[in-house]
Amino acid sequence: MRNFASYQVDVHHRTSGVIKTVCEKCRPTRRNKRDHSLRVNIDTGHCHCYHCGADFYVPDEEEERRKAERKAERKRQSALAPQHFRRPVFDASRTVLSEATERWLVETRCIPQSVIADLRITEQEELMPQSGQKERCVCFNYFEGEQLVNTKFRSGAKHFKMVQGAELIPYNIDSILGQPSCIIHEGELDAASSLAAGFKSVISVPAGANANLAWMDRFMETHFEDKKEILIAVDSDAAGLKLREELVNRLGAERCRIVSYGPGCKDANEHLLKYGLESLRIAIQQAEEVPLEGVFTALDLHSELRALYDNGFGPGADTGWKAMDDICTYERRRMIIVTGIPGSGKSEWIDELVLRLCLRHQWKIAFFSPENIPVVYHLRKLIEKLTGCRFQNGFGMTDGLLARSEEFLAENVCHITLKGSATPDRVLSKARELVARRGCRIFVFDPLNRFDHTPEPGQTETQYLSNLLNKITEFANQCNCLVVLVAHPRKMNRNPITNSTPRPEMYDISGSADFFNKADYGLVVERDREVGVTRVYVDKVKFKHLGQGGEATFVYDLVNGRYLPCEESHETGIPPAQRVRNTQFDNTCWLPEKDLFGQMVDVADDETQG
Repeated sequence: MRNFASYQVDVHHRTSGVIKTVCEKCRPTRRNKRDHSLRVNIDTGHCHCYHCGADFYVPDEEEERRKAERKAERKRQSALAPQHFRRPVFDASRTVLSEATERWLVETRCIPQSVIADLRITEQEELMPQSGQKERCVCFNYFEGEQLVNTKFRSGAKHFKMVQGAELIPYNIDSILGQPSCIIHEGELDAASSLAAGFKSVISVPAGANANLAWMDRFMETHFEDKKEILIAVDSDAAGLKLREELVNRLGAERCRIVSYGPGCKDANEHLLKYGLESLRIAIQQAEEVPLEGVFTALDLHSELRALYDNGFGPGADTGWKAMDDICTYERRRMIIVTGIPGSGKSEWIDELVLRLCLRHQWKIAFFSPENIPVVYHLRKLIEKLTGCRFQNGFGMTDGLLARSEEFLAENVCHITLKGSATPDRVLSKARELVARRGCRIFVFDPLNRFDHTPEPGQTETQYLSNLLNKITEFANQCNCLVVLVAHPRKMNRNPITNSTPRPEMYDISGSADFFNKADYGLVVERDREVGVTRVYVDKVKFKHLGQGGEATFVYDLVNGRYLPCEESHETGIPPAQRVRNTQFDNTCWLPEKDLFGQMVDVADDETQG
């Protein structure tokens, strides 16, 4: 958790997700002082103002302490240069870059000319978006085999950009192929520093301290699965710590070790500059194991406690459905159990729920949904929700819109389909692979009765279901995911007098009361065909800062499959067809644009998302 208050950022007591708020940096000079131009990612601490361009990170208290220590150490070291350090000697006869650039790399950044040549570093003049001017840039070329895949440009003013539209791949990726171990850095100069220290299997992430690791997907099986040891050697600032957490989560804590650069050094190149090659080699060799999982003391959680104390409790990730956000918000590491009688629209409503969370908070989705077979039928429904258009040529859907939809779904949505027996253990095993390979953060298991259940001999149904729910909860917690589980209720008998079927409650789910007892969220979906609305009842929210529960009403749009918030009149004497009012129709396209690094940019505000 992070202390946003100390950076004059009001997160409205939220604890996770992406929000917009007022930017205090440009607010005094603005005419509209209430404009929410500052985008805040509470999970990563990244803040960006779309009005004044302010871009900064909010670290935790531990990072603030380390920053103060580094400042004091730099002040002490500035007066005393290390005597044991031998700086490389620049050899003009070996220059492949301009002399000024190669002198900067060799004499200022201490990268040997042999490493510069091996990495095929070049330079050129390039128009940089940060300054709007052409600047002389060092070019870090990203090769795969002999094919140049991408280039990162770095100017003397520390402006960066990559080739627009090019694939993001790790820097120096060929060096780790077939090797038993590797080192992962945050920057190209850090990777070059490790190579200078004598290590051979070294890469750098392509887009800096970005927690979105979609670039790993293509390389997991070929380059990472065979690794017995992976050294995570990223920066020690707040963004680097977040990247480290995501890398450990994807690659597995059991084979990861963490490199620490010591006081006054946040990365490998800084350590090289201060203490030399031998010291850097020792620091990497002494990488420590990932701390013991599941054992914490108050000191381990000091920064989280302090941030919680300063910021207070707040809601989780929102969906853009105001009526739902008022009664229920979401956190990862939780299990949502959804029920409702067959035909009530549970699956359709869940599809939109998880799409909204993906669009607003970049949480990738995986479905195990045997009732949505063939998968292309399900993809069609998702595309209609994303685009706001009927999936049919001539009804607003174009080839370009279809291509954008396919690209978005390919990056953010996948389906689990297993040959043979789909036991819970097999499905959860495949889900763990998707966490590692694709970074999935939402899993929809729809419905529970389509699993192939195999109780132990002598085990009762209640015992079996209790153990199963424990497994799913443990998976959600260990893999930092939100799990949506659909469970059908027992047979609901019609009222012989009113001829209506009562809506089920959580305790009506067939098999066990643990469906209510062990759920973090309990939702019931009911379709009222007479009135023409769908009601969603939030019967349980485990933590009160995430919501108090309640009821939200929607109208289903037959054209694009979206659920449109509405108000329902309960006045007597009004015909059912006239009870629905103030329906907010929405046929806007929700597909996000992308930035220079190929990452999704902010999606539309609540008003445009319905």
